[in-house]
Amino acid sequence: MTEAARAAAADPGADKAPGSVPLTLDGVPHGQPVLDRLIALLDLERIEENIFRGVSPADSSVRVFGGQVAGQALVAAGRTVPEERKVHSLHAYFIRPGDPRIPIVYEVDRIRDGRSFTTRRVVGVQRGKAIFSLSASFQLVEAGMEHAEPMPDVPDPESLPTYGERIAQLGPDAVKLGRDRQRPIDLRYVSDPPWITRESGPHEARNQVWMRADGKLPDEDLLQVCVLAYASDMTLLDSVLARHGVYWGTDKVLGASLDHAMWFHRPFRADEWVLYDCESPSASNARGLATGRFFTRDGQLVATVVQEGLLRVLPKPPRVPPTVTPKYRNGFSISV
Repeated sequence: MTEAARAAAADPGADKAPGSVPLTLDGVPHGQPVLDRLIALLDLERIEENIFRGVSPADSSVRVFGGQVAGQALVAAGRTVPEERKVHSLHAYFIRPGDPRIPIVYEVDRIRDGRSFTTRRVVGVQRGKAIFSLSASFQLVEAGMEHAEPMPDVPDPESLPTYGERIAQLGPDAVKLGRDRQRPIDLRYVSDPPWITRESGPHEARNQVWMRADGKLPDEDLLQVCVLAYASDMTLLDSVLARHGVYWGTDKVLGASLDHAMWFHRPFRADEWVLYDCESPSASNARGLATGRFFTRDGQLVATVVQEGLLRVLPKPPRVPPTVTPKYRNGFSISV
């Protein structure tokens, strides 16, 4: 952990002091101080050889953000693996909602240490019950066949509005979309975000955003991967919602991540721009499937993501006709 991150973790109220951190257009803290809090969040406390403890931000919602628990579990797994072995895949299940008010204990099972591959299983526990499980595989770097799909043709991130600029257009309704939450990840929607496109009904089941850590990360490969895992859960299911013309907060949509898988193909830095190209091939039985691909700015495919989420769209209440005041003639009501 950096010294700045340690300071941020030690003083949870520092970001509320006037002028202590930069603010977005809509007055929400962002930049290096907020990113340092994410770095601190991923710097788990080691309790025993294979047991770690993590906490949640003070401004968490009613349950732990899925990207947070995935990132923390991957940190726990990685700290039991030699540094020269790089994570190449993870497969995770969200079992129970996490309570952000209490710590999460991560128990690491050292499944296998082979000549080229290392396998770890991690279980996140709260109140004696598993809330999350993750299996991760690490590999020594070696030469082999090379090919990759090309990156879609999209505008540069600097030419696109920031998330703060986009959400500020909503005025008071921006609170419903988490306007008041700190943002360690800089997001730039390539096209209109789903809370805008929903106004015109269903659209293509696709969502594209540029993203990067909003500051500078330490030169640690595992941390780069864990920050990307954290960010990968932020907009992935938007591709499902876009297809049906609904969105979190603005419509009665209940959702939760069910499982999450990632494959890491090539080296990258999470504090440099990556394009997250997401689409949804299917939705059924109150579940939506989404796939995502991360590309670096120079077009390298660096990671692939697949997630299934629980998505329940509550029916809109029936329209109640306006009350009609009866008209009277000679003391008797008549039809109107």
